[in-house]
Amino acid sequence: MLSLSGTSVLAIAIVVLIGWAIYSAIVIVSQAEVRMVERLGKFNRALSAGFHIIVPYLDRVSAVLSTKEHIINIPRQPVITRDNVTIQIDGIVFIAVTDPYKTTYNVTNYQIAVSNLALTTLRSEIGSMTLDEILSNRERINSRILVILDEAGANWGIKVTRIEISDIAVPTEIQEAMSMQMKAEREKRAIELKAQADKEAVIRQSEAYRAEQFLKAEAIERMADAQAFQVKAVAKAQQEAIESVGTAIAKNAQSAEYLLAKDRIAAFTELAKNPAKDKVVVPYEAVQLIGSLSVLGDTLKSAVKTK
Repeated sequence: MLSLSGTSVLAIAIVVLIGWAIYSAIVIVSQAEVRMVERLGKFNRALSAGFHIIVPYLDRVSAVLSTKEHIINIPRQPVITRDNVTIQIDGIVFIAVTDPYKTTYNVTNYQIAVSNLALTTLRSEIGSMTLDEILSNRERINSRILVILDEAGANWGIKVTRIEISDIAVPTEIQEAMSMQMKAEREKRAIELKAQADKEAVIRQSEAYRAEQFLKAEAIERMADAQAFQVKAVAKAQQEAIESVGTAIAKNAQSAEYLLAKDRIAAFTELAKNPAKDKVVVPYEAVQLIGSLSVLGDTLKSAVKTK
């Protein structure tokens, strides 16, 4: 009975060992995961996603790495700027494993290494800049730290995809001074804008006045030209009329008498319209008679004086 029991126990032990060996030989790797396999303490191969079989008791999985992009937080730290202002700053680094062999065997803990290197680089960059430059050049700081981390990460088998400065905490007194400075800058900008607007308004008013005066001068010039043209036209018409009358008189002597008679009729018509009662109308023949008598009297006077 004892020998049978011992045989049964041995058989059971062998079955258990065989089962454990089979279980140990089967390795199933999840997606976005890499397992590093060592054989007798030496790197053998890296297992990617899927079903794999290893040699039991000789091979072992020494490290399990994720190829997903993950985040490393840079803890909040006090940093002194170039203008001696102490600020609190923290950040986030995004990395991904690209070479599992280097990540496993070239660095003890790549996450701690990346965090410390990011913090050291951040302090160095912040220490070389003033507070105003830091607040206005976050992108430049991020780009500079990204380049340095990516160069170091290449030896660790990781890729630094990007880095972001989460928060920059400025002391209260500095914040108050910055607020006052910002307010003064805004007031200065408002004054400058108002002065510029007033200047442009004056310029536009001057241009409008100049244009108005130019239009007035142009209108006066055109009116003068029109009046001169009118005077010339009237003078020319009168000249042509006189020439026509002269031509008519030269051809017919009675034309002048006709014109004189026409003017007399017009004059008598206007005289007749005058309501005055003390007017005297002398016929043309009487006027001629008076003129003849005056000439005769002058002739007689001249004869008497001669005698």
